[in-house]
Amino acid sequence: MEKVIFCLWRQDAVAADDFGAGLRQQLVPQLEALPALRGLRLAVADGAVAAAADKRMQTTGPLPDALLSLWLDDAWRRPDPAALAPELVARSCAWLVAEAEPLVNTTQLPGADARVPGFCQVALLQRPPRLDEQTWLGIWKGSHGRVAIDTQSTFAYRQNLVVCALDADAPLLHAVVEENFPDAAMTSRHEFYAAADDATLTANEAAMMESCARFIDFDKIDVVPMSEYLFSAAAAP
Repeated sequence: MEKVIFCLWRQDAVAADDFGAGLRQQLVPQLEALPALRGLRLAVADGAVAAAADKRMQTTGPLPDALLSLWLDDAWRRPDPAALAPELVARSCAWLVAEAEPLVNTTQLPGADARVPGFCQVALLQRPPRLDEQTWLGIWKGSHGRVAIDTQSTFAYRQNLVVCALDADAPLLHAVVEENFPDAAMTSRHEFYAAADDATLTANEAAMMESCARFIDFDKIDVVPMSEYLFSAAAAP
């Protein structure tokens, strides 16, 4: 089983909320019907996360409007979202990733509409040229993950190491991070950094930023707050 992440960009004529609804109503059922599908997660930049707009960061190109995660028997026999829902999806690019889940969501379960409470902060990362791969991995996976969990109000945290791009026109990426936060973290820095007082806020924010600077160049990162929908968790074949 392999995990494939797709970035999706919507057609210009399609509004953000219509895009999310259309993906859930049209694309998801087609994907769920695939015999090789083992899991499906969808995140969409919609109106429900509008309050987190100040957390968006765009440095390398147009930000994606959705992040689609599929667990498949064979990544090379993946579906094409743009072909399945051309009236919604203007462009899609896919990457094969190796997923780690240092913090599993056990408290904020999806509702009847499959939406996970709160919001998912999606970060698209490039490895800085100043770091070789082993050094970068050692920082990101060896120590930064613990810092991120300890200094923020995340209730789920996934690290996706890009193995390879699956589409020739896919933007350069080395990692995709998915962090789930409670609703209040959209507008409250204290809530975002799990801080009950100003001193803790200052300390947690400083620790997080210092840790990020060790392995991220901030002119090579894109960040998009999204609503997350979990339709089926990854399962063994």
